[in-house]
Amino acid sequence: MSFEVEELGIPGVLLVRPRRFHDRRGYFAELYRSSELARLGIPAPVQLNASFSVRGVVRGLHYQLPPREQGKLVLVPRGRILDVAMDVRRGSPTFGQYVSAELGEENGHMLWIPPGFAHGFQALEDSLVVYMVTHNEYAPERERCVSYRHVKWPLEVAAVSDKDGRCPELARAEAFD
Repeated sequence: MSFEVEELGIPGVLLVRPRRFHDRRGYFAELYRSSELARLGIPAPVQLNASFSVRGVVRGLHYQLPPREQGKLVLVPRGRILDVAMDVRRGSPTFGQYVSAELGEENGHMLWIPPGFAHGFQALEDSLVVYMVTHNEYAPERERCVSYRHVKWPLEVAAVSDKDGRCPELARAEAFD
C-alpha cells in the first residue's frame, strides 16, 4: 500500500501519509493512486488548484453546496500550513466542530476533506498549497464560506482576502442539510 491513513476526530476526514522511498538522491513518493484512494473513499480529481501564501495568511473557510459539492485532497510541496476541515452538515453530531493537521514538505502528509466540510488553512511559513478537487469543478454560484474566526489559529492572522473577511458566522451560514 502506498499510503498510511489516520481518521481524525471527525469521521470521514483523513490524514493521508504517502510512503516515501529514500536513497542518496532524496526520496520518491506516490501522491495519487486512484485504486488505493478509491478504496479509502477518495474519488478521482476533476480539478487541480494551487495557491501560494506568505506566513500568517489565512485562506478559508470555503465549501460548495450540493449539487456542486466538492471534496479536496490537500498537500503542501513547499512550506508548512495548519490545514482545517469544519463540519458544515446541519444535523451531524459534529456540526460546527473542526479538526486540523499540519501539512508540509518535511512530513509529506495530505488531508482528505470530504464534501460537507468547509476548508481553510494558515500558512505557518511561506507555503505552496496544492489541492486536488473531487466531485465537481468550481461553481462560484454554489460557493459558500464560514468566518475564519471560528478557528484558533496558531499565529497572528497576517491577512485574509476581503471576501473571507465578510464570511458569516456559522449560525448564519448556508450549510449542508
